[in-house]
Amino acid sequence: MASTHQKIWWSVFLTLLLSNCQHGVDGAPQVPCYFIFGDSLSDSGNNNLLVTKAKANFKPYGIDFPQGPTGRFTNGRTIVDVISELLGFHSFIPSFVTAKGKGVLQGVNYASGAAGIRDETGQHLGDRITLNRQLINYQHTVAQIAKLLGGAAAAADQLSKCVFTVGIGSNDYINNYFLPNLYPTSKKFTPEQYATALIAQYSLQLKTLHKFGARKVALLGLGLIGCAPAELAAFSPPKGTCVDKINSAVQLFNGKLQSLVNDLNTEFSDSKFTYINIFGIGSGDPKAAGFKVTDSGCCGGRTGCTASATPCSNRREFVFFDEFHPTEAVNVNLAARAYKASTPSDASPIDINTLANL
Repeated sequence: MASTHQKIWWSVFLTLLLSNCQHGVDGAPQVPCYFIFGDSLSDSGNNNLLVTKAKANFKPYGIDFPQGPTGRFTNGRTIVDVISELLGFHSFIPSFVTAKGKGVLQGVNYASGAAGIRDETGQHLGDRITLNRQLINYQHTVAQIAKLLGGAAAAADQLSKCVFTVGIGSNDYINNYFLPNLYPTSKKFTPEQYATALIAQYSLQLKTLHKFGARKVALLGLGLIGCAPAELAAFSPPKGTCVDKINSAVQLFNGKLQSLVNDLNTEFSDSKFTYINIFGIGSGDPKAAGFKVTDSGCCGGRTGCTASATPCSNRREFVFFDEFHPTEAVNVNLAARAYKASTPSDASPIDINTLANL
């Protein structure tokens, strides 16, 4: 009999296959537009022109991406790239820095490497487009859409049909709370208090997003960042384990984020918010899914992927491409289950496919 993990991966394969069949070569996407907010897990090039160490616009990043290195922090597609394909888009959603003219009607990707919910997060790495700044950029786009469509009412109608994903908060831990020599947050807050403070600020930011037209919003929970090779190097947990204190802190945040989704759905009857359980989706046995290396990045191991580094050749067998970011193979799995839940715990209350069809 097939194992649970084998059944789930067969479900992932069918999700990708059926989506391709559903939309076809000439089929229209499920929604007219897709807007993306987040950090390096979603960034498609917004950091390229910034003065920052958080950049990925050089080889070997993009080694498996059709356009080569674009600023994506992985070897190929990001999770939101795959979601856009599953939604039926025939081209990837443009980054804010490249989106022009009528192109914004399809959606825009505002995500930025090292960005966080808190404005100071990641500042030791250089410039980054914080979530607050991403929301300001989005407001500029809304004004563009209103101009293109002939008014605010037409823009609001357009935006109400779009899917929005927001995936942010990882840097508030790995590039803030768990760097006590650089940031004071761990001295000011217990993990419980910090999660509460983050969610309070995140709630206000999401209400701003709603104010400017978002009506179908998927919130990507935080993953197992305590298992990232860089954190294994920094905290040296026993071999074969992850940094429990980081993953425990992340779970506090995720639990409160799920509660926030319920609160937002109660407050805004004209909208639907949903939670995508990235932590749970990523918690299965990686070896059952064909991954052989879980504790080291394909490029740079645990120390970082540089332009002079030679990446591994067996990238489908690695969970991480560099010291923080997953490989395309992992992103495909995460996106497939975010789009079409394989288990009831993958998405709450609904998956992205259902959200798009509302």
